Amino acid sequence: MAGNRAVVYNKPGSVEIRDTDYPDLILRDGPGVNPLNVGRKCEHGVILKVVTTNICGSDQHMVRGRTTAPSGLILGHEITGEVIEVGRDVEFIQKGDFVSVPFNIACGRCRNCKERHTNVCLNVNPDRPGSAYGYVDMGGWVGGQSEYVMVPYADFQLLKFPDKAQAMEKILDLTMLSDIFPTGYHGAVSAGVRPGSTVYVAGAGPVGLAAAHSAQLLGAAVVIVGDLNAERLAQAKSFGCETVNLREHANLAEQIEQILGTPEVDCAIDCVGFEAHGHGKAHGEAPATVLNSIMEVTRAGGRLGIPGLYVTGDPGAVDDDSKIGTLKIRFGLGWAKSHTFVTGQTPVMKYHRDLMMAILSGRAQIAKAVNATKISLEEAPNAYQEFDRGVSRKFVIDPHGLVK
Repeated sequence: MAGNRAVVYNKPGSVEIRDTDYPDLILRDGPGVNPLNVGRKCEHGVILKVVTTNICGSDQHMVRGRTTAPSGLILGHEITGEVIEVGRDVEFIQKGDFVSVPFNIACGRCRNCKERHTNVCLNVNPDRPGSAYGYVDMGGWVGGQSEYVMVPYADFQLLKFPDKAQAMEKILDLTMLSDIFPTGYHGAVSAGVRPGSTVYVAGAGPVGLAAAHSAQLLGAAVVIVGDLNAERLAQAKSFGCETVNLREHANLAEQIEQILGTPEVDCAIDCVGFEAHGHGKAHGEAPATVLNSIMEVTRAGGRLGIPGLYVTGDPGAVDDDSKIGTLKIRFGLGWAKSHTFVTGQTPVMKYHRDLMMAILSGRAQIAKAVNATKISLEEAPNAYQEFDRGVSRKFVIDPHGLVK
């Protein structure tokens, strides 16, 4: 039987490459696997040879020690690959298909899946609705920052690319379909972005950049991106965004007014999440900062898209309330302004086919927007360190050296 190598969380601040088991069509016991999922048969699944798999900011939360992720957890929920084995119950996906894997695992059979809420499938995580590969408290499905990975419910979930050669030419764009592009797009759609909108995007990390590019695709008149990191703001500016450096200018409303002539935008997107920092030179961690600031600068009747990650357990939080996800939100302000809030995991399958067509037609340039950077599997530990230092790159792991 072939071997397998994977990126494994070791301890806070440390990941390493380890030899691990070659996957089969059953969920076996291992780090992070929910006991009620152990032994789960997946004849509805496939084995993929991983072509690309990306490092995500959500992975970084675990690697920083900001979750209860166990040592030995195989990381990675952004997966693109070639089908090399199909289960007995797979009818339509075939060996040799080149596919994108939605990061949220969904059965296709429960009420939520049938209503297109594949982000909160009822049948894949015994603890609560919703699941993902290689992530803490998500049922224990093995991650895909590896050479090979098992993907369940293949007929329902997998997005097949129409032409493999064409897909390989655009692989640095298409690899973003598993999470980051749909997540940014979901944030923009949830915020109500439409032609002529003025939009504020909090955070110039990869998700923020994807949200900004998505807002442009949806016809926004002006997209303003705010961050504390000058390098990431320069990346946002490179594809036509206005920017606000919140380390240098603590008052967000004033900066928006300088750009638009008014201190408010039509809609806002939170792409930071629970590790948010305050604004200004002496900033420190203040997890409610982004949510409160986007309520302040979004017009009455506006919408807030919140794809940024918030958790129910954060052992490294700044206070006891934040450790269980309780934040000091000015909800009264949002109520007074009749804001609409949309939160939660992105239902990737709601968007990924349309976004694939936007990429294949040349309409979407997501790899350029997020500065996609190809690395080998061996380079992943160093890439995690660079990402943690705030480098403006979206790292794409190429485990088999297949990407030109």
